[in-house]
Amino acid sequence: MSNWLSGSVVANNFNFHYHRTGGDKPPLVLAHGITDNGLCWTRTAEALEKEYDLIMVDARGHGLSDAPETGYTPEDRAADLAGFIEALNLDRPYLMGHSMGADTVALTAAYYPHLVGCAILEDPPWYEGLVSEESRETSTGQWHANLLEQKSRTFEALVTAAREEHPQWSAIEFGAWAQAKLQVSPDVLRVIRELRPHWRETVAKITCPTLLITGDPKLGGLVTSEVAAEVARLCPHVSLAPIAGAGHSVRREQFEQFINIVTVFLAGM
Repeated sequence: MSNWLSGSVVANNFNFHYHRTGGDKPPLVLAHGITDNGLCWTRTAEALEKEYDLIMVDARGHGLSDAPETGYTPEDRAADLAGFIEALNLDRPYLMGHSMGADTVALTAAYYPHLVGCAILEDPPWYEGLVSEESRETSTGQWHANLLEQKSRTFEALVTAAREEHPQWSAIEFGAWAQAKLQVSPDVLRVIRELRPHWRETVAKITCPTLLITGDPKLGGLVTSEVAAEVARLCPHVSLAPIAGAGHSVRREQFEQFINIVTVFLAGM
């Protein structure tokens, strides 16, 4: 990590900060989940940097990127990622995202297909039914209160709490996770209130090779087997990769399986 590059570019009229492993290798852009930051991909980047140029971008409102009060719709996120790819002059990079980042990657692949070489989606927030406005408001309020409580803690206290809550995570995960919570703007939670384009509409438009990695809903995974099957039915370019023993943070909970699956998929590009 000591040799990684860091910088920022203007995309979609905002500054976006990123870390990059570098080298003359195929570029792989990593999009993190809500309240995380780019460096939350550190363990993954270390595992893949011999073969790929990993680019870990902080989404708007996260990490060291600009944090406007508004502009957190799915369309904004996809436009940000597309603009970021163009600002770095990347030639059809591979994209990988987790949760919110997976949704962003899928939208970018669907609506900016000329910019994307392939897409890897780690448990996007795709549900079988529509979420009611009342449920979204309740979830936003609860998450907002929890985030403010996290931001009131010290870095050390956040790391300690995360270790207790997630004993199965590698030690390398906790520092970036804690720092991200201190950096993130609470305004990013507006994304929960926004009506997403329905995932069926998004998936049907994807034309690049795509890998959908899912966990177990009983352990906190969001994508059910029924939704995964519907994704594959709607888009012949999608391959499914369910991983047992993992919840929503698939790579953090079953890292070796995750990396093996990702490595095999990327080797076929």
